[in-house]
Amino acid sequence: MELRQLRYFEVVAEELHFGRAAARLLIAGPSLSQQIKALERDLGVKLFVRDRRSVALTPAGAALLPDVRALLERAENLRRRAERLSGAEPVRIGYVNWLPTDLVARTSGVAQLHVDPWVVPSHAQATRVADGSLDLAIAWVRKTDVAQHGLKARLLGADRIHAVSSGADTTPVQARDVVLLVDDDTTSWWSWNVFAEEFARDTGAQILRINDGGITGPAFFDHVRAIGRPVVNSPKGQTTTLPTDLTARSMVDPAAVWTWSLLCRENETRSAVLAAVDALTRDVTDLGIQEAGIWLPKDDPYRRN
Repeated sequence: MELRQLRYFEVVAEELHFGRAAARLLIAGPSLSQQIKALERDLGVKLFVRDRRSVALTPAGAALLPDVRALLERAENLRRRAERLSGAEPVRIGYVNWLPTDLVARTSGVAQLHVDPWVVPSHAQATRVADGSLDLAIAWVRKTDVAQHGLKARLLGADRIHAVSSGADTTPVQARDVVLLVDDDTTSWWSWNVFAEEFARDTGAQILRINDGGITGPAFFDHVRAIGRPVVNSPKGQTTTLPTDLTARSMVDPAAVWTWSLLCRENETRSAVLAAVDALTRDVTDLGIQEAGIWLPKDDPYRRN
């Protein structure tokens, strides 16, 4: 008895017509008939009653059909699990500036993860997943972006955004008292600009428009010194070591959180990609983003109200 014979039996039982079943299985009618007869011999029971005009299940065939379907389903599940464990199929993942430190460990044994070296902004990485250039990406997105590109998003990380000010004062700063830099280069800073402008509208914080790429790096530090007020540090600068004359300060009332989503295509069917998504996000909690005093954009995929 072979699995393919059981599959043949299932299809004939559904069609109750050997010609249609053979066409569906892409085999010749006589070959199908021979395989069913061989299965009946192996099982020791007659599965079908057939004549020139009709085909019907015998009582034994009807009784065995649910067991055959269950066995075929288990075999398919086994095949899929073996594919996941082999990790033979490469999965391409892109990112903006943050990756989980245990990225490879989480996916070991289920996917052969290839981290794409082309680091581009969040909206560009989302587009690359949508057009098939990437299988997965870690990026900041809105619900609007997810729907527009036909994507699925799962929470993977969250950065609580802080401010930077001159001097040694480390006390928390009120959100309404900070400055947010917005750059004219929307190709590079579109996602951050959207986030910053909405935060300013909701809190009364000040927006300062720049055109020198000073959202991060030495130019950002120069802006902080020149402005003389706490300036919000973008997600790209959250882990950057500050010069000795500048200090990181947490924001309160509210605290802004930048979420990182793991993106894949909504119609994705490749088992290795789906296994990688599950492995990367399975144990991720809400990461504190639902706590009191947290601000998320209105269109953030994880905002509850």
